[in-house]
Amino acid sequence: MSTTELNPTAAVSSTELRPALRFITCGSVDDGKSTLIGRLLVDSKAVLQDHLAGVQRQGETDLALLTDGLSAEREQGITIDVAYRYFATESRKFIIGDAPGHEQYTRNMVTAASSADAAVVLVDATKLDWKNPELELLVQTRRHSLLVNLLRVTSLVFAVNKLDAVADPALAFQHISAALKKFADAAGITVRATIPVSALKGWNVVDAKADWCGYQGPSLLQLLEQLPVTHADVEQPFAFPVQWVEKFSSSSDTSQGRRVFWGRVAAGSVKPGQAITVLPSGQSATVAQVLDHARRPGDIEAGHSAGIVLDREVDVSRGDWLLAPGQIEAQRSLKATVSWLDDEPLVPGRVYWALHGHRWVKAKVSRIVHKLDINTLAEEDATELPPNSIGHIELALQEAVATLPFAQARALGSLILVDTASNKTAAAVLVNA
Repeated sequence: MSTTELNPTAAVSSTELRPALRFITCGSVDDGKSTLIGRLLVDSKAVLQDHLAGVQRQGETDLALLTDGLSAEREQGITIDVAYRYFATESRKFIIGDAPGHEQYTRNMVTAASSADAAVVLVDATKLDWKNPELELLVQTRRHSLLVNLLRVTSLVFAVNKLDAVADPALAFQHISAALKKFADAAGITVRATIPVSALKGWNVVDAKADWCGYQGPSLLQLLEQLPVTHADVEQPFAFPVQWVEKFSSSSDTSQGRRVFWGRVAAGSVKPGQAITVLPSGQSATVAQVLDHARRPGDIEAGHSAGIVLDREVDVSRGDWLLAPGQIEAQRSLKATVSWLDDEPLVPGRVYWALHGHRWVKAKVSRIVHKLDINTLAEEDATELPPNSIGHIELALQEAVATLPFAQARALGSLILVDTASNKTAAAVLVNA
């Protein structure tokens, strides 16, 4: 829970830009997430004047309206869907996802977190018993922090907001940061920093406010400029979910008239001469050529799109996987952590569609092992999982899929469950074994 050992003031020229950072803001309802993003955009000069004029309310700028774009959001004053905004500083580009705080929109937050490099969890000081050194955190603060950690988001930052609205901001920050540390330690969550901010007034958002609340670290933006991006799973065995089959391409100079299998390398890397196995058919072949997104030959690592040409014609369709032979086991029974997103509770025995990569298979929840108590972090016996809960389950699949634990490989270790009747996304599933 230390602030950071990074040097936020290190100068970086425009020619040495770090990779773009994708981060989300999350937390409980009305903690100031949209206002914080609006402040980042305005103070970093990323908002045009005519756009800024359009969010004036009674002579004052309503920063939250810069991200709350849906009419229902503006009418109700809440964030419903994830809103993405883009901005850049002299040293970095950013993609921001403003995730909703309402419990019923947890599925939207999970979607945003699944592709994020960092998460800023806002904590509203005015909602807590900040005078109490043993104060309790809000449920959504805990839930969103746990989900961010489960989804392997590389960096988590706590931003304690609205400290300008309490009588003793230094005491409030001391007690709240202590409660956050206690929770993070108990949950096994690594926290990059805990920063006192005022999104409304701009304190410690873009520019650091010296020694405010006893904090002497970088501002939020200065910290974000230094955070690492999520590393692709290049150290794992090669795995490639086929998204599109280009049949007998006319570009004979690159594909030799053979089919090209396009997709994004999920793990490892691929190069010509490499042996592969096709799942589910079990056929074997050798990679004849690898093309990048612009059809240029070359080796491709995890996280990048590729077109793969094999040395012979084998039966490969959308949804199949190309794998390193004998290194990733295909299995029909999975032990997993699940974030239940459906409006109806999860009960064992129900059948769902499971999506793994681009492959659909039927799946049945054979057993609920435990339900996680968000408040105590205790694992409880349960016969069902209510909406927006987190639990451990055993999943039986109609066909075998090639998986690794999510802790090792994101793409190989994650599935979603879809209701067979309504086609609604029912759960995010993270493979444990």
